[in-house]
Parts: sequence; structure tokens; C-alpha cells
Amino acid sequence: LILIGGFVQLLAGFLAFRKYDHLGGAAFLTFSALWSSYGATKVLCAASVSGHLLDIGAGHTEGFTAGSIAFLVLNAFLIILASSFNMVLLCLTLAMELLTVCFLLFTLENLPLPFEIVVLSILSVICFYGATASLTNCMFGKDLLMTGPPLLTVQSSRKDREDPLPCVCPKSHLTSGLRTIAELLNTGAVCGVPTDTVYALAASCKHPQAIEKVYRIKDRPQEKPICIFISNLEQLRAAAPPISPLLWEFMENVYPGGIGCIIQKGEWLKKLGVGAGYSRVGTQDSIMIRVPDLTVLVHLIDMTGPLAITSANPSGEVDSTHHDMVISRLGHKLEGVLCDGESDEVVASTVVNCTKIDESGITIVREGCIPAGKVMQIFERVKNR
Repeated sequence: LILIGGFVQLLAGFLAFRKYDHLGGAAFLTFSALWSSYGATKVLCAASVSGHLLDIGAGHTEGFTAGSIAFLVLNAFLIILASSFNMVLLCLTLAMELLTVCFLLFTLENLPLPFEIVVLSILSVICFYGATASLTNCMFGKDLLMTGPPLLTVQSSRKDREDPLPCVCPKSHLTSGLRTIAELLNTGAVCGVPTDTVYALAASCKHPQAIEKVYRIKDRPQEKPICIFISNLEQLRAAAPPISPLLWEFMENVYPGGIGCIIQKGEWLKKLGVGAGYSRVGTQDSIMIRVPDLTVLVHLIDMTGPLAITSANPSGEVDSTHHDMVISRLGHKLEGVLCDGESDEVVASTVVNCTKIDESGITIVREGCIPAGKVMQIFERVKNR
């Protein structure tokens, strides 16, 4: 039982640290050490009575007494910290303080048995309720079993709590947030947006000056083209580009998703809604088009028309995989960032050159979140069909 109790406390501390709960982790590691020391000492004491394995008689208890006093002091600090966490953890640390008193009295050979029984009973009830509440609330995602409010709270002014954000940063799950970013893009702003891969910088294709600004924000070389995102393949069909049946079939198999297709550029892009930004997206002869597999971005494109898109990172640096990265790296240069939390991928999309798909097939320009082998498998399946 001693080993099981100590192991459970140790496991609780490890799990708390994994969840970045440093107070809980420190508390349970301390409890594990106290429980193991207290139990092992009592067992060894009992063994010494029967088999003379350990002598903890008079004159041999100084080390145990000093250890119990050290636990008392350490746990007192945990009590103060736990009072700002919740009532269950506070009661647990108080019960552990009583257990430490039992340890101290035991080393002084003055521990009343009824007192020890009461303390262990209280500790058992608190541990059982705390573990049950934690598992239940975690499993169902709501506070079904109350853990109580903190006894101490630290008040701070709004100015002390957080610095002002460098740009407008609405939440993606709010309709008002989506409209805010759409309005900014429609007026020629550059915003950070989530995609189905990594975060990107977006500019409306109706505003060539916004696309130029994207190059300046990223320090992106002018010779590197910028692609466009559309919300669905039907938009492309309505623009009637000169695309072969094989290319249509291939795009139907990869859209929406993390594969971008480079196709021949033409006046049909203006029917698609590219407008004044025609000369600033793609190259002179070709353009990469992608249909993202992210609902919030698709809705945004429906509100703005095609968007010029490039990854939201300074040129040559790693991709941004969280809106906080976009805000900290480029927020002071942007008008807005649509906050959507962690990105689904850690690398950008895979880019495929489809300009000569009927003559010589496709070529992988950049391997990203979709492996090149999988792209080629899709193409071979489509071609054989």
C-alpha cells in the first residue's frame, strides 16, 4: 500500500507537469516523498520491534525529526500557493500538513493512535474526492463536481495584465470576427489568416497595392510569385479556363486540400474575380490556384472574392503555426489577424506544376504537407481512369 500510494502521488505530479501545472506537479511530488517516507519509516519501525532490522529508539530519531520538520516548512509554502488555486488542493495540502505533524510526533514517540486514524481518514476522503472530481470534469469538459474557488486572488489592472495588441485580432469562430477581417481585406488591407496548412498573409486580388504590401511585409523577392485561393471548384468552372478533361479530373481529386496546382494564366482570371491584381499574382504565364479545406477560410473568400495568399512569416524563416506567432512576428505591419489557434499542419502545401499535364504529366515543385508519392498516385489513378 505504501508503494502504491507513493507511486500514485508520483504519477499525479508527472501528469500535472505534463499539463504545465507546476504548482500541482510540485505539490504531488512533495506528497509522494512525504507519504513514502512516513509509510516506510513506520514499516521499518515495526520490523525493528520484531526482528531488530532498524533501531529508531531514543537517541536515534534526530534525522527523522529533522526530515519531518523540513516537510512541515515545505508544505507550509504549498499551502500558501494552493490557497490561490482551488479549495480541494488547499484542503489536500492542509491534510498533508497534519500528516507531517503525525510524522513528527511519531519520531518523538508521542503519536496518539486516534489522532493518526482521524488524519488518515480525512486525507483519504479528500484524495478520493479530488481524484474523482478531476477525472469527471476532465472527461465531460465541464465542472460537474466542484473543486471550489481560490481562497486568495491577485487583482491586477487591465494595463498590467496584457499589452495592447499591435493590430485587430478577432476570433475565427465569431461571425463578427470574420466580417471584421473581410471588411479590412475589401478595403485593401493585409491580414493574417488561418489555412488548412499553416497561417498565411492574405490580400484581396482587387487591390494590387495590397499585394505589393505583402512583398514589403515579408521582404519577399519580387521574382517569387504569389498564388490565389478560391472557395470552391465551381468558381473556376464558371470562369471557363481552357483546361483539359485530365486536369479537371485531377483538380477534382485534390481540391479542397493541401495541394496547389499551377496552371496556365489567362484573361479568364478576371471572370474569376481577380480584377486589378491580375499582373501581381502568379507569373506572366502561369498561376497557382488552391481550394483550402478550412471552413472559416472558405467563408472568408466567399465574402471577399479570390485572395492573394503567401505564408505568414518573414521570407526565409519557418512557417507560423499559431496566430500568436503571426502577431508577434508581423502584427505591427498588419491591419488584422484572424485568430484560429494552432494550425492543422506544420508545413505549407504541396505545389504541383500542371501546365503540361497532357503532354508530360505533372511535376512536384515543392513537397509540403501532402507527400509527393501520394500526389503521383492520385495522378496515375486519374490518368488510368
